[in-house]
Amino acid sequence: MSTIEKALAKQKLAKSAAPIEAKDSAPEDSVQSSADDTVGSENTVLASEKTKAPFERDDMDGKQSDKILDLPLEALDEMGYVSLSSKRKLVNEELRAIKRRLLNNAFGSLSKTLPSANLITVSSTRPGEGKSFTAINLALSIALEQDKTVLLVDADVLKPSISKKLGVKDKVSVGLMEYLLDEVDDVRDIIYRTNVENLRFIPAGRQSHLSTELLASQKMADLADQFVKRYPDRVVIMDSPPLLGINETVVLANLAGQIIIVVEEEATRLGELKQAIEQLDKDKAIGFVVNKAKKNNSASGYGYGYAYAYANHK
Repeated sequence: MSTIEKALAKQKLAKSAAPIEAKDSAPEDSVQSSADDTVGSENTVLASEKTKAPFERDDMDGKQSDKILDLPLEALDEMGYVSLSSKRKLVNEELRAIKRRLLNNAFGSLSKTLPSANLITVSSTRPGEGKSFTAINLALSIALEQDKTVLLVDADVLKPSISKKLGVKDKVSVGLMEYLLDEVDDVRDIIYRTNVENLRFIPAGRQSHLSTELLASQKMADLADQFVKRYPDRVVIMDSPPLLGINETVVLANLAGQIIIVVEEEATRLGELKQAIEQLDKDKAIGFVVNKAKKNNSASGYGYGYAYAYANHK
C-alpha cells in the first residue's frame, strides 16, 4: 500500500478532520480528531465587531482600497461556509485543525527550511471536487485569527468561481488577468478589501485566450515571489485550476511552499491522485483535504477529513 493510500485509508477509518504533521512525521500518524482543538482557540472577534472600526491603510492598499466588498456573511454561513459569528459549527472545528498546521508550517520552525511557506496553493485532480469551496473556507478560518491577514487569490482563470461564490461578481472590475496582461502596473491595485477586516481578495479578472500561458509565465512567478517577500507576515491562498489536463497548473502550484489537494471521498480516483502528485515538486509541503466525508456527528452527514504526507517520488 502506498503512502497516499495509507493516509487516505487511515482518514476514512478515523472519520474526523486531522491536522498537518511536521515534515519528518509519518503520514500514518497524522490523522487526529479536530475535537482536540478547543473552541475559540483563534481568539475570534465577531465579524460585526470587526467591521465597525474604520479600516487603516497599509502596504496592501492601492486603488481599490476604498471599495469595500460587502460579503454576505449570513448567507455564506447558511451555505455551509465557516461562520464568522460566535456560532459553533462543525466546519469551523474541522477547518481550525487544518489551518493550525498550515500556519505552523508558514511561520513556525518548518518555515526556515520551506521556501515560500506562507504561499498556499489549493487544487484538485479534476473539477468539481470542492477546491474553491475549500480555499474560501481556509481563508475565512485564517481571517478569524487576531494577528494574521489572509489574501485569497482566484487563480483559476479558466473557470473562476470565487467572486460568484462570495457574492461580489458584479462588484469587482480588474483582477489577476489584468495584472498579468500588463493592464495594471501595481499588484496593490487589484487587491480588494472586504468587510472582514483580516481578509483581502484578488479576483480572477477577465478571461483571455492567453490565460493558461500567463499562469506559467515569468510574470506570474515574479508575482508569487512578490506575495512572499512583500507580505511575509501574511498568508496567501491561491485557488488554482485542477492539476490534470492543464499543464500550466503544475507550474503554478509549484510556486507555493504548501500545496493542498482536495480529494472528494468516493469520487476522486486514486490513480489520478497519484498522477497529479508525481508532477509536483517533492520538496513542497503537500497535504490532502478529504471533502464531503461522511460523518455520523454532522447534521448534514458530510464534512472535511484531513490526511497529510509529503509526496514520495522514489
